[in-house]
Amino acid sequence: MAKTTDRWMTREAHERLLEELRALRSLPDGDPGGSDGGAGDTLPAPRYIHDPAVRQARVQTIERLLSEAVVEEAAPDDGIASPGKVLTIRYDGEAETEEFLLGVRDASVADRMTVYSPDSPLGASLLGARRGERRTFTAPRGAVIGVTLVNAQPYRSAAAHRTGRTGPAEH
Repeated sequence: MAKTTDRWMTREAHERLLEELRALRSLPDGDPGGSDGGAGDTLPAPRYIHDPAVRQARVQTIERLLSEAVVEEAAPDDGIASPGKVLTIRYDGEAETEEFLLGVRDASVADRMTVYSPDSPLGASLLGARRGERRTFTAPRGAVIGVTLVNAQPYRSAAAHRTGRTGPAEH
């Protein structure tokens, strides 16, 4: 799998990162005040405003994410876990399932769907898994956790299914 597919994100997430980058770049390096300048909610968190070094590091992170981004490219509907898909999983010993988008976590989606990065322990363990396949991963505190992939759907198909539409989502 090409490394760039690990940077899959929704169009909305891409636009939100572009707006954050624009807001960060519009602040002068010496701006100690952190006033919103009338921009309202478009400004990033105050820590970016008050510390130029942190602000510059965030700018570089966003620039890297955007340069590597694969924006809402349709993933194949093959039931294999990969970036750009909504994964339904079941943890060992649990009856309930969990659903999340595998993609860039730095830019979440509007429907409040949880996003896990392919670089996270859970995301990395599931990459390439097929429906019904069980995998394990090591949690940050050292516990080994078993998880089964119940389903893997391309993001647009999964979004259409949740809203009751049967065809591909339209934009």
